[in-house]
Amino acid sequence: MKRYLITGLMLLALFGCSSPSDAIKNVDEAKASFLSLGDSYTIGESVDQQERWPVQLVSRLNEKGLPVNAPRIIAKTGWTTANLLDAMEANLNEEKFDLVSVLIGVNNQFQNKSIEGYEEDLRIIFTQAISYSKSGKDGVFVVSIPDYGVTPFGASNEAEISKEIEEFNTVCKRLATEFELDFYNITPISKKAKQDRELVAPDGLHPSGKMYRLWVDEFIEKVAVKLPN
Repeated sequence: MKRYLITGLMLLALFGCSSPSDAIKNVDEAKASFLSLGDSYTIGESVDQQERWPVQLVSRLNEKGLPVNAPRIIAKTGWTTANLLDAMEANLNEEKFDLVSVLIGVNNQFQNKSIEGYEEDLRIIFTQAISYSKSGKDGVFVVSIPDYGVTPFGASNEAEISKEIEEFNTVCKRLATEFELDFYNITPISKKAKQDRELVAPDGLHPSGKMYRLWVDEFIEKVAVKLPN
């Protein structure tokens, strides 16, 4: 495990230039607001901005006649739960959003952080996410961690990666249930990358825009009902 962790950390260092926070410009108060919290999977490492899943989600919601502003994204490649907590403290005040999403944890696994520490941080993240939501827990949703073991980058350690991702997702789902937050399991979709390499970004590790579109297909109808009437 240490070998792929070291190699992976070197790779992440190359990708660490992603902006940690995308501020919303030209906010339309008549439209719903969306805060998306996470890591490389939320900022959309190695895909164009319009292919990020939060951006695709907003675009699709608008097409359905549900007006939503561009997402406020607080995420960066390589972030653990601790990094996300620090960024939330630095970038958010008393703002409230109609939608809040959380997708975090792959780098806790990737950097060999303890699953106990993940659970402790995630409790704080969920508590704060609810506080940022205009409708409390009803406006928050949690997205599972994808399985990068099926990608070209993770293939040599697929079994171990998949096992550990499952363990982290088990904690994430359990806490989401405890906090009464909707949990959207996109991990089975992520595993399709093993057969369809078009679902993997050019870096051989992160999801492609096509993969993110499948995620949005999975939960867009459930997210739509969270929006204010």
